[in-house]
Amino acid sequence: MSNCTKCHVLGEQVYNSKCLDCHTEVKSLMNAGRGYHASSEVKGKNCWSCHSEHHGREFQIVRFDEKKFNHEKTGFQLTGTHAKAECSDCHKKEFITDSKLKNRKKTFLGLNQNCLTCHADVHQNTLGNDCQKCHNTNSFKPAELFDHNKSQFKLTGKHISVQCADCHKTETKNGKPFQKFKGISSANCTPCHTDPHQGRFGSDCQKCHNTTDFRQVKTGNFDHSKTKFPLLGKHQKVTCNDCHSGGISSKPKFEYCTDCHNDAHKGQFTSDGILKDCSLCHTVNGYTPSLFTIEQHNVLFKLEGAHLSLPCFSCHKKEDQWVFNPLTKECTSCHENVHGNEISSIYGGGSACQNCHSLQNWKQVSFDHTKTEFPLKGKHSKAGCMDCHTSKNTVNKYRFASLTKDCIQCHEDIHRGQFADKGPGSCESCHGYEQWKPVLFNHNTTRFSLEGAHAKVPCAECHTPVTMNGQTYLQYKLQDFKCAACHK
Repeated sequence: MSNCTKCHVLGEQVYNSKCLDCHTEVKSLMNAGRGYHASSEVKGKNCWSCHSEHHGREFQIVRFDEKKFNHEKTGFQLTGTHAKAECSDCHKKEFITDSKLKNRKKTFLGLNQNCLTCHADVHQNTLGNDCQKCHNTNSFKPAELFDHNKSQFKLTGKHISVQCADCHKTETKNGKPFQKFKGISSANCTPCHTDPHQGRFGSDCQKCHNTTDFRQVKTGNFDHSKTKFPLLGKHQKVTCNDCHSGGISSKPKFEYCTDCHNDAHKGQFTSDGILKDCSLCHTVNGYTPSLFTIEQHNVLFKLEGAHLSLPCFSCHKKEDQWVFNPLTKECTSCHENVHGNEISSIYGGGSACQNCHSLQNWKQVSFDHTKTEFPLKGKHSKAGCMDCHTSKNTVNKYRFASLTKDCIQCHEDIHRGQFADKGPGSCESCHGYEQWKPVLFNHNTTRFSLEGAHAKVPCAECHTPVTMNGQTYLQYKLQDFKCAACHK
């Protein structure tokens, strides 16, 4: 009876208090509001409703389906890699902290929610036991929850892209690999970086450098005007390393501009191997615009007309190379000779383009044709230059010297060579310069004079069209003058 009353009250039901008198580990969890027995699913129930007795010694008083168990009801939700773990991966003897439960063959009690219950402390008690400040259950590495900006050393500039292991080295501690995170000095840069100045400028690197780029040196604290080379104009925007390529403490040459700058003129302004004073044309405010004035230019080559509106590079930049000396004054040194050999040396050559062209506009041509062997008469004086001086077979091919006085070079021979025996320019024996009609032709100078009624006969009555070699034309040179040839 004394053994029965450990669980039963005589004459009454079984009370939960009796169960918890023995199952103190469950009672302590319920009192702390933790674990499955403190969840809403169990709270208020009688113990015997799930754990009934008197079914034989082999009866399992604790039974549930591990695969269907909702672990969230224990107060410890399985997330990340925990959700993929088997129950036995965590619920095993070596992880149980309660000494009373360690000897039980199988129990789900005795664990706590501290990560170090199941996981080894790789930090060896240097960072506390609240692992969730830095890590989550998805992956131990990287420590996604860690915010370096909340530490004593905020990451800025290039430090943001540095790997953790570059600063936090791995060493051996207590016989195990140990990556040091705490206790690293950040008072200056030398714990991680080598001092290239070897202590000559002290330990406060931030006076000159920043974390964005070591080569971006702060020059605000250094007065360059106290040196022999004050920084003026664009020199003020030049970084120290551009001139001090051998290091900040190096002393570069600065007597000539070419000590730092390449000679863009490739020796065009050197005298005895020394470049002339660049300040004659340029300033420290910029390579362009040049200080070389139009007045100075006019001494060497007078700028007139359209030349005044041209930028310097139009004449002085040849195939990406600036050319000043030597540069001839001939037009063809800058302009393409579109005429080739078509212009006679009498009218062209050298800078003689102005004999025809204006400096104001290349298309403004002024030429006295009477100076040639072909003065313009009649309708020729009204024709445009290109009407005669442009080849009809080649695009933009201008003809001048290659032209002769032969009419058929410009006009079609509608007579199909009937008067070729008279030689070039024979058209003038019949035709004038005012109109095409043969007003100068005198039939009485031919072998057949027009007399009597013949003088009134229209030309077409005798000079009829003929077709030869696929070409139709009026036949003027008749061979048969017999009356029967015209009169039937």
